[in-house]
Amino acid sequence: MDRRDFLLNGSSFLLGGLLGLSTASKALASESLKGRLSSRSSIALIIDDIGYSVSAARQFLELDAPITFSVLPRLAHSYRLAIEIHRCGHEIMLHQPMEPHNSVLDPGPGSLYVGYEGPEITRILERNMAGVPFAVGVNNHMGSRFTECPREMSEVLRVVAKNSLFFIDSLTSSRSTACLAAKRLNVTAARRDIFLDNTLIESRILSRLRRLERCAALHGGAVGIGHPFPETARAIKRFLAETRDPGVSLVHVSSFLKS
Repeated sequence: MDRRDFLLNGSSFLLGGLLGLSTASKALASESLKGRLSSRSSIALIIDDIGYSVSAARQFLELDAPITFSVLPRLAHSYRLAIEIHRCGHEIMLHQPMEPHNSVLDPGPGSLYVGYEGPEITRILERNMAGVPFAVGVNNHMGSRFTECPREMSEVLRVVAKNSLFFIDSLTSSRSTACLAAKRLNVTAARRDIFLDNTLIESRILSRLRRLERCAALHGGAVGIGHPFPETARAIKRFLAETRDPGVSLVHVSSFLKS
């Protein structure tokens, strides 16, 4: 409940006492407050960079928790892992490589670059989607330069919309235009709140998961992105074993977007 709702509900009770409102009116106000307090928040955990290693992906499947796996296209294990993850009941996204500002970094096969025209973007995306079966959404891999370009991002989101997918902005640039373009094109979208494993120390990853939980409780939901490292898997396992906020649940990204 935010500060505005708190003040409004508080005012209702105060006026009820001062003006002698009926018991029914007070009960109605009480029930309204109870409904607001019982509303749940959600965390969506995304594990990026799936496709390089089967064993790296399986350590997260073994957690038996609703995790969304974002699969890079055109890698040795991408297609196989997408099928296995789907059979295990988990959600899959296409982890679409995009051009970063640092030209030394290679986003990988199936990448999108600034300057590509609509037909080229469509051709690349549709081939990548075909190689990652059961994908229900897309998020960017790298892309600090690409996501800053409104024209190119709009072309990407048109393809996303055409295929009835959603888009998650990994937010590799604070100047990303992805969510603004998605809103303009009426594409379901959200942005990453916290990167979990910029530092590969289990205790620090666990600390970021707790911060993600607080963020979700405060704002009604939050998206965290991690990578297929053993430290990340162990931190998530510890996080799941904790006595956590009962008002915050872990869900797949599609459920998060509907909440």
